Amino acid sequence: MPASSPTSSTFSRHLARLLPQALSSVGMSGLVDAPRQGSSQPDPHTPGRSTQERMDAYLRVEPEQLSPRNLRKLLADLQAIVEPRISEAEAIRQAQPFVDWYLEADTEARADAWRLMTEQFAPDASKVRQAKEQYDAALGTAEEAQAEIRLRKAFHSPRTRLLQRISATRHGMRFLLDLRTELMRQLKREPALLPLDAELEHLFTGWFDIGFLQLQTINWDSPASLIEKLIKYEAVHDIVSWDDAKNRLDHDRRCFAFFHQRLPNEPLIFVEVALTRELADNMVPLLDVSAGDVDLARANTAIFYSISNTQTGLRGVGFGDSLIKRVVEALQTELPQIKRFATLSPIPGFRKWLEQAQNAESVAQAVSPKLRQPLVEASGLSEEDWLRQWPTGIDSTQPRDANNPAQLLLRGAAARYLSRLNERGQPLDPVARFHLGNGARLEHVHWLADPSAKGQKQSYGLMVNYLYDLGRLDRHRAMLAEGKTALSREVMRLAQLG
Repeated sequence: MPASSPTSSTFSRHLARLLPQALSSVGMSGLVDAPRQGSSQPDPHTPGRSTQERMDAYLRVEPEQLSPRNLRKLLADLQAIVEPRISEAEAIRQAQPFVDWYLEADTEARADAWRLMTEQFAPDASKVRQAKEQYDAALGTAEEAQAEIRLRKAFHSPRTRLLQRISATRHGMRFLLDLRTELMRQLKREPALLPLDAELEHLFTGWFDIGFLQLQTINWDSPASLIEKLIKYEAVHDIVSWDDAKNRLDHDRRCFAFFHQRLPNEPLIFVEVALTRELADNMVPLLDVSAGDVDLARANTAIFYSISNTQTGLRGVGFGDSLIKRVVEALQTELPQIKRFATLSPIPGFRKWLEQAQNAESVAQAVSPKLRQPLVEASGLSEEDWLRQWPTGIDSTQPRDANNPAQLLLRGAAARYLSRLNERGQPLDPVARFHLGNGARLEHVHWLADPSAKGQKQSYGLMVNYLYDLGRLDRHRAMLAEGKTALSREVMRLAQLG
């Protein structure tokens, strides 16, 4: 859950991301000669010269976008925004022309703005080094608290003040979200920009704290512009028509979203809920626009079948777990007879994982002889070849049959995949990471639950239920922290591949 002030863990995380850049020395050069004909040119996405070197030069090196003169002009404009002697109102007024320029600038000119923000507005390296040394020396002593305060102040960079003042301009929050969305596409090619991304993530974590978010219900009577955004942002199961949208907002459905006052009518994340009498095991009836309505008086289960983040720029700001909790509270208030809360979720990373030969062979090696023999015989392959190639022989469009060996094998493989943890102790699958991290239990693995092309591509059509047992959420989170995933008995048996 985001917090308005960083905890020790988040402080350590931001410290780890910012420290190397803050302590690096910025190289400076004298005049730079023009490139000789035929000489190799720098990659436009990985500039060979720092912004300081470029401003100290008098010639632009292709393919650098801004000339040294224009780069110095842009730096002066940015420095005017953080000038400590002017009022906040004047600083915001100074920020607006930069925002207007940026919105008209091309991609490379924008990238130069990112480089200036990163390199020229970093924390004072000498102050950070001194504060870090004092903090290390004070650990475990009575001076530790004061040393931490000094270290925090040392990291409060001009970049922080710059971004804060830009955020206060007209539509400034929207501007910074879009800026970060574009910036993130550049980070792999230009990792030197990571400190700017870290600063934005840190600020957004405070600005989008759960205490500042409003939970709202979206229904068919909501403004058409808002329903259009649901259609645009739906990331799990595409909304293909207005009839489809109406079905998802009908009286036996619910749709909840978080909103922020600085982004009016812009859902940040939303969840679609079906109210049913049992756990759902197939997406087809849930999305069937001709299906009959459920009698709400007899509904006892809430199925979360789609959760969509809408703002790429908020990556790393986790409020999805808070959304689930708030939705459960809202449903319990409105419909006290709802006792079960579960998902019908995709397994987006499963097929890609299983198509790696070492994973397919590892699963096959774990299959019991009783289950393996009919599978090898049916494949027409030698047992050695079947161990490596068995996923290619699976017909994932067959009707559901709980006793079918091939279906048992694929469902068991999914159970093993979903119970695996990466080197950070987190589930491999991103959806499993979210729900298991929130304390849910992996309850069922369903064959042919999503027969769509997308479902087949992601997981051979398999889907799962994560059950939110409200009395055991903390226990399940503690299990995950200890390196164990919360699995039902049924899923445990599947994972044993017996």
